[in-house]
Amino acid sequence: MLNQIYSNCYNSTPDTRERPILQMAKTIKKKQVSNTIVLNKKAKHDFFIEEKYEAGVVLEGWEVKSLRAGKVQLRDSYVMVKDDEAFVIGCLITPLPTASTHIHPDPQRTRKLLLHRKELNRLIGAIERKGYTLVVTALYWKHGKVKAELGMAKGKQSHDKRQTLKDKDWEREKQRTLKRGN
Repeated sequence: MLNQIYSNCYNSTPDTRERPILQMAKTIKKKQVSNTIVLNKKAKHDFFIEEKYEAGVVLEGWEVKSLRAGKVQLRDSYVMVKDDEAFVIGCLITPLPTASTHIHPDPQRTRKLLLHRKELNRLIGAIERKGYTLVVTALYWKHGKVKAELGMAKGKQSHDKRQTLKDKDWEREKQRTLKRGN
């Protein structure tokens, strides 16, 4: 078998000067790349998220580099609407130590969100009239730009949180019993 492979690898024409021709199959592994930068799991625990919106985020250069390195935290962030514009408050983007010396980065600066006027008017109406809260549930890459997933949410009471935990535990227990085959 090996003799056949070696005999097939060498081309006997004088132009190629006896160079081996590789005839092995190429295996191409597709790497599963996630576009998600960070998720806000605390928001899903503390709020009932009813609707989700996508918004662009205005960032500086050092912030984009930090996001690529994963140095971001959304735990205490929320969205505030002021003068018909939306802003993210409390989003912590830690600057990299290699940041430029002439720039003094502010890790918790207020960042503007880019939304269409119709979406912004709908969000303003829900916040002011219906008592909803806007929270950032995720940051992700889309076509080389950073997008924020906003959740229009109502706050959970402590008994709602306990019920949610019970439901999750029950689902996990059901999956375990089905997996065991009992």
